Amino acid sequence: MFDKFTEIEVLIREANFIMRIAFLLVSMAAGVALSQLIFARLRKVVARVTDGSYPLVQRALRGIPTVWGILLGGYVAIEILPLHPKMLQFLETFFNAIGILSLTIMGARLLSGLLTQKVQKTAGTFASTSILVTTIELIVYITGSLFLLQTFGVSITPLLTALGVGGLAVALALQDTLSNLFSGINILLSKQIKISDYVKLSTGEEGTVVDMNWRNTTIKLPSDNMVVVPNQKIASSILTNFALPYSECSIVIPVGVSYDSDLEQVEKITSAVAKEVLQDTEGGVGSFDPFIRYGSFAPSSITFNVILRVKSVTNQALIQHEFIKRLHIRYRQEGIEIPFPTTSVRLQQTSVTDEATPK
Repeated sequence: MFDKFTEIEVLIREANFIMRIAFLLVSMAAGVALSQLIFARLRKVVARVTDGSYPLVQRALRGIPTVWGILLGGYVAIEILPLHPKMLQFLETFFNAIGILSLTIMGARLLSGLLTQKVQKTAGTFASTSILVTTIELIVYITGSLFLLQTFGVSITPLLTALGVGGLAVALALQDTLSNLFSGINILLSKQIKISDYVKLSTGEEGTVVDMNWRNTTIKLPSDNMVVVPNQKIASSILTNFALPYSECSIVIPVGVSYDSDLEQVEKITSAVAKEVLQDTEGGVGSFDPFIRYGSFAPSSITFNVILRVKSVTNQALIQHEFIKRLHIRYRQEGIEIPFPTTSVRLQQTSVTDEATPK
């Protein structure tokens, strides 16, 4: 008889346990359904209000409504179900941890996405965006981890103290690395450089920026070789960015003609050749009217500068090549002489009369 009562009690306990689990699962499923319904309506509102920012919000909330629905159903279930205090405390801690983790992930996605969107709008496509994105995400995840530890009853005050002391030691040990990191962030925020910009450093290196990361900047030279420059050097160097404020730039080509030349004819022919080159050669600004400016009376020629316009500094070599080649042919056809450097020496004979010497 006693055994039968024991078996019935065990069956009742098992049935109660199964019913509680079933109620918990049903409550979570209902929470997920309710969450999806609410967020589906919110997405429509956000799509109308935010316009271009909707993909950013959609990315930040990916998977989050489902997690929050499970948490909602779980919280409702543990408030209704008669649970053992230890089990109740465990579930509450577990759900709190999941909630903090989901908020951390959403915050990291949202902040990094906003930062990326802002940088791309103001400075174009930027490889080094990853510097700030990684830094922001790291800060958010560290903050979330501290709250997570506090949820599990771990005191974070000693941890913060230890992190402060340890951080100081690490900062001293990694001084150069951190200097490059913050220099890269400074470059990104100041919008001095972006990918595909043609730059020239005060140390002489020049080329196209092809990559920027947390430590260094890679510049592709005209010879197709790569120069890796630490971000600290970039930040402290006197740098010329040929893409700012815009990529179009003027080039100046010096020319000299004989003193016997008709300068009006020289100006007319030279301008015509320059215009033709800009219109026919890739990289030239065809709408630009080239002009010349006479500069000086040199020892063997009258010198002047021809001013042309190119789409980017990387096009100047081809434009100069075509212009010099065509101008030389045209000058020969028109009989305009480009003199060799010469030096004229005049010798003047002077007579010396000896004065009579007194006797």
